[in-house]
Amino acid sequence: METTRSLFGFGPRREDQLPSFDGATGWLNSEPLTAADLVGKVVLVDFWTYTCINWLRTLGYVRAWHEKYRDQGLVVVGVHTPEFGFERDVDNVRWAAADMRVEYPIALDSDYRVWRAFDNHYWPAVYMADAEGRIRHHHFGEGGYEECERVIQQLLREAGGDGIGEALVSVADEGFEAQADWATLQSPETYLGYEQAQNFAGEPRFDEARTYVAPDRLQLNQWALSGDWTIERGVSVLNEADGRIAFRFHARDVNLVMGPPSRGVAVPFRMLVDGEPPRDGHGFDVDEEGRGTVVEQRLYQLIREPRSITDRTFEITFLEPGAEAYVFTFG
Repeated sequence: METTRSLFGFGPRREDQLPSFDGATGWLNSEPLTAADLVGKVVLVDFWTYTCINWLRTLGYVRAWHEKYRDQGLVVVGVHTPEFGFERDVDNVRWAAADMRVEYPIALDSDYRVWRAFDNHYWPAVYMADAEGRIRHHHFGEGGYEECERVIQQLLREAGGDGIGEALVSVADEGFEAQADWATLQSPETYLGYEQAQNFAGEPRFDEARTYVAPDRLQLNQWALSGDWTIERGVSVLNEADGRIAFRFHARDVNLVMGPPSRGVAVPFRMLVDGEPPRDGHGFDVDEEGRGTVVEQRLYQLIREPRSITDRTFEITFLEPGAEAYVFTFG
């Protein structure tokens, strides 16, 4: 999903003024920023949450804009509004920001007050304000990178910036920041908690432990559990060792947001694709034999297939209890 709006050539309207960040519950990489701090600056506000693959695929561009234009009058503010409960943990966000090289100011929005002030509804979402504090452009979703950078350049020129050229940034297409293979992607984001779950193959019980048996075959984009699991509102939690999740998918990349039961606990796992180790199709969080370990609450890349894309069955088996699985994403 992408939408874009530009306000070049239109007079200012009250609702187009950049809202304040007063609702932030804390800040990283900066002292709290106020309206006075931003006077005369071009401001890019980027709503994110650290497990969101859609945001991660935009991060390379936002980081590059910060690095290129920060000395020419651009201020990038990342507003971290959590999707999952563990993303409210400041230590988790601090770790993620360091690991992902998010070095610009971060407003922590654990209470969604900044989100509501912007009337925002999306991760990722970019809002750009001119030096007078008027929102002049926004973009929801992935893509639109050239247009966004052209807006940055134009707003900096309007603010009196010198030497603002026409050249655009170039970013590395690797890791989580690699763009999706949209031509082959046929599997949707799929949540494993009952509030948003879809395409579950079986008879689920909510908020109580149950032993599940996966069917022998799954239809495309169906998923199933095997072993003793509890399906909660936003997550499926493994109660005993050797529990398994299976998913029939069609995509280059398979990612899974998951975590251990508590900080400092590690949950090893083994994954297979069509019953075999992934070999050179493994993601960077597993080895060629499909072995990996859940050690943080984050997004894990499990498959990046280098060959032609077909319908395949992914299976992940957790060798210890306590694994928490939140959502599959694909690319």
